[in-house]
Amino acid sequence: MHGSPPQELSSLLRAWSRGDESALDKLMPLVYDELRRLAHRYMTRERAGDRTLQTTALVNEAYLRLIDADKVQWQDRAHFFAISAKLMRRILVDFARTRGYQKRGGKAQKVALDEALLVSPEPDQDLVRLDDALKALAEFDPRKARVVELRYFGGMSVEETAEVMKKKAG
Repeated sequence: MHGSPPQELSSLLRAWSRGDESALDKLMPLVYDELRRLAHRYMTRERAGDRTLQTTALVNEAYLRLIDADKVQWQDRAHFFAISAKLMRRILVDFARTRGYQKRGGKAQKVALDEALLVSPEPDQDLVRLDDALKALAEFDPRKARVVELRYFGGMSVEETAEVMKKKAG
């Protein structure tokens, strides 16, 4: 993961955790490009006909959820991007599940969405199956499931994954 020095991001994240709203204002321009790369990585893994969101919409939705995560005690840059990756995965899976439910005639509550967010009316069933498989793996071996999530969904290197896993174990 490229961008600003990790210590600068970590410092801003900790300040944000302590309630410093100006830290968030300084942080977002520093992480936005990396969040876009992360979202783009997700989007390229979906089949073109199965895409439910555009990259920018995925980043924006993740951003909205991140700023509402006021109870998170951000540890560092790796922690932030690990949480961001998990959020993006959940957003895509939620969209895929909702669209699949509606396609099967479910009585899901209609929610007005900006049509610009939608790329295809087809759900990404592969993403839903992958999420189900990852949940099953987590029941069997939570550590391996976390590694898959960080590497595949988070786009983290082996070193970055090891750093996050070491902090979680500690």
